[in-house]
Amino acid sequence: MSTQREKAEELRRLHAAPEPLVLVNAWDAASARVVAAAPGARAIATASWSIAAAHGFADGEQLSREAMIAAVGVVARAVDLPVTADLERGYGNARLTLDSALEAGAVGCNLEDSDAAGGLWPAEEHAAVVAAARAAGDAVDIPLVINARTDVYLRDVIPAEERLVAALERGAAYLDAGADCIFVPGVRDLATIESLVKEMGGPISLLLGAGGPPLAELARLGVARVSYGPGPMGVAMAALSRAAASLLAGEDPPADLAFRV
Repeated sequence: MSTQREKAEELRRLHAAPEPLVLVNAWDAASARVVAAAPGARAIATASWSIAAAHGFADGEQLSREAMIAAVGVVARAVDLPVTADLERGYGNARLTLDSALEAGAVGCNLEDSDAAGGLWPAEEHAAVVAAARAAGDAVDIPLVINARTDVYLRDVIPAEERLVAALERGAAYLDAGADCIFVPGVRDLATIESLVKEMGGPISLLLGAGGPPLAELARLGVARVSYGPGPMGVAMAALSRAAASLLAGEDPPADLAFRV
């Protein structure tokens, strides 16, 4: 079994590989084990939306820090792959949150720059969050992989024609503060993605979904990482919904009822 430091180093290496790191997000031990057993799985990412939903809460730090960290620990203990945790905005105390996440076994994190009111934090405030996360990793000699997220393309607070410059400026500040990768969810336009990759000065991470750019095209552009957020839980819930409707209607049980990992 790999040490936590070795897992962190491997996760860092995966961001520099020629092909994008593909992360299928998990939310509990069972989903993490299913993803880890799939051919091609190299790391596991949690999704805050999915973990919150599994506990009966909405996303957006409605689930407590303690419950979120406990869920991250369940995932980290379930697999031997590197685990990167979606830690939303840092729960008001990024250092405490990251100290706890590292203790739980995480070796990477997402930290977003949106605020609870639907806007964006000043870039310098989120840079301080990133710096606190970096300090937490350094304190325990774990090269934590920080995926600093900017929600410029998710929040309707910056004019469309100014979003690319805003994302680049914010990303540069977060890289300076210690981030390893800049996560820009909400971007689908290939020309914009190409500009982000060429001009950011660090690796770019994207959120993918149905109808998005093909992975091969993103690889050609040099995107370092892609993930699917709450999408994998959506796949699981849709399959369960279909199976439940079929069983309740008295139809023949599907063969998937025997699936185990």
